Amino acid sequence: MVRQERDRRGSEPGGDPPESRHLSAPAEEFADLAPTESRRRAARKIFTHQAELEVKRHTTMVRPGFRERVEELMRTRWREPVIVLRLGEATGLGFDVPGRRPDGTVKGKKLVRRFCWNIVRGIGFAAAYVLALASSAGNGGGKLSYERQIHVQGPADAMALEPVEMLRSAEGPWLVCSPSGTAIVDTGPTMTDPAHAPEPRVVWEARTPQAPELHLRTRTLSWPDGSSFTFLLHDPVEQRRLRRFLGPRGAVHWNGEPEAEG
Repeated sequence: MVRQERDRRGSEPGGDPPESRHLSAPAEEFADLAPTESRRRAARKIFTHQAELEVKRHTTMVRPGFRERVEELMRTRWREPVIVLRLGEATGLGFDVPGRRPDGTVKGKKLVRRFCWNIVRGIGFAAAYVLALASSAGNGGGKLSYERQIHVQGPADAMALEPVEMLRSAEGPWLVCSPSGTAIVDTGPTMTDPAHAPEPRVVWEARTPQAPELHLRTRTLSWPDGSSFTFLLHDPVEQRRLRRFLGPRGAVHWNGEPEAEG
């Protein structure tokens, strides 16, 4: 069941205490930490310029019109307010599920391809390790780690695996959430003209009481079997868009209209 997240760990200005999977704080807050007013102005200018570049790149990679088509489809389908977010690439997701490798592939399948890939990956890691050692030595040393961050975890045959598999097969995935539902919609590549794109296609959805619990601030979906999926957003523009729907202590403003991007 989708719920408005209530974090029990306490509060901070504008939300919950930051942790590894929480949305990052607005750049303006970092600019305000500069010791002098002149440096704060310079920092704000830099962050503003960076945000403008991110918006330009975003509008190239996610053409205007796709989000609106998904919103119209799901509002009509569910008869509820919806939040629509462009999801990031699923190729880098990390898994901690029995029977699955860290990259999500099923153990015991595609053995020949896996053997060849391990050889290529081993060569790449060796080269990267040598370069990292050189960089670490030049910077006075440091700890190296190639551990894959975990995004999907749970028991074997976890309930989280179905939507994740559908996400991995989508060409242009969008997460849609409402007070009583969650869905993944595929629009196809979002760099093309939306007027010539196929109709948005719902590839997975769940409604109350089968819907997972939604924690927007930590970008996590959790199921009754203990499995969970922490989704990735497409870019910083989508992260800022999501933040506009969040209130204190993780409350979700379902009817809130986000500000214009740009």
